[in-house]
Amino acid sequence: MKSKTVATWLAFLGGPFGLHRFYLHGFGDWLGWLLPVPTLLGAYGVLRMGSLGTNDPLSWVLTPLLGFTFAGCCLTAIVYGLKKPEEWNARFNPQAAPDAEPGRTGWATIWAIVMALMIGAGVLMTSIVMSMQGYFEHQVEEGRRISQ
Repeated sequence: MKSKTVATWLAFLGGPFGLHRFYLHGFGDWLGWLLPVPTLLGAYGVLRMGSLGTNDPLSWVLTPLLGFTFAGCCLTAIVYGLKKPEEWNARFNPQAAPDAEPGRTGWATIWAIVMALMIGAGVLMTSIVMSMQGYFEHQVEEGRRISQ
């Protein structure tokens, strides 16, 4: 039996590493194995930005990958948490009754949705701002270089 609450929290907390995919689809899920790639590339961008500064073009390309991956997993958590019990159980617990306990929404599920919405929106906006700021700073520098 796959619990909607557990899947929602796993998508929120461990989504960038594919934990929710492994929980729902098993370790043979190729998307679960692919999710850590942009997460680790983004983490490398953050480390690179910390050591080389914000002027490093590779940093401002890689860093938003972490944020976008996390924001996407937060969106997945919201979608999981808002699924109707009948839909959840039909997809992930087909042997159970449509209104079985694993598909029901409780307070723990609601808190996961709220946290995913708040933090995911903040991370998404930050990622967009960082990528646009880096892009425009790079364009200004290129313009200065060309004009000289």
